[in-house]
Amino acid sequence: MARLSPAILLLVIATAARAEWVASSSETEPGAAASLEHRHIIFENAETDGRVIVDLAIFAAKSFVARLIDNPTRQTDLADAMASTKCVTGINGGYFDENFTPLGLLITDARTITPLQHARLLTGVLLTTPRGIQIVRTREISDHPDTESAVQAGPLLIDLGKPVRGLESTREARRTFAATGGNRVALGCSSEISLAQLAAVLAVGLSDFKIQRALNLDGGSSSAFWFKRRNGSVFSIPEEKPVRNFVGIAPR
Repeated sequence: MARLSPAILLLVIATAARAEWVASSSETEPGAAASLEHRHIIFENAETDGRVIVDLAIFAAKSFVARLIDNPTRQTDLADAMASTKCVTGINGGYFDENFTPLGLLITDARTITPLQHARLLTGVLLTTPRGIQIVRTREISDHPDTESAVQAGPLLIDLGKPVRGLESTREARRTFAATGGNRVALGCSSEISLAQLAAVLAVGLSDFKIQRALNLDGGSSSAFWFKRRNGSVFSIPEEKPVRNFVGIAPR
């Protein structure tokens, strides 16, 4: 087997390093509930001059519930929905069509609003059961008959700790997503980036939080993020148009 010379080997290693996303800065602040925190992270890619800002709400999977808040009248925004339900953090939810009808499974308070759909894009479900908050593949949802709340979306960005292959790599937009790893969950919102790039960013992980699964939610102008700090003030990224549903997080 041919061997690379030391110079070529160093070049290969350096090129690979430049191609990776790295967290160039990170700020953390405590939330309004125990074990809840907000992280504001800047990721950079030296090879492509890429730069993306990611805001994350991170919390314990078994200590919180995800509440799906429906908005059929278009009268509520994320900030009002969070305040009225006493949630401590939240994000916009799943997809909807031109008639404002939800696309994919939507369950709130154990009541099914729309059924599960088998579509190429809708590959995962964010759900809450008595065992905690999870992300499952669409085909796995039948294994969770005790689901309290759920929203179907996609595509999956990370599975088994690795980026999913074949993600769209050219269209950049604001993104929102959910992620799980170990015993923790994150809701996140990013600045403009492609799905493939976001998967690569999330695969980098955090020093204390290795993401095992991540699910893309409805991005673009629907993207929204809300976080209540320990002192009662709020960090918020508002949506640019009405959205059909929200994912709110509240202590169990």
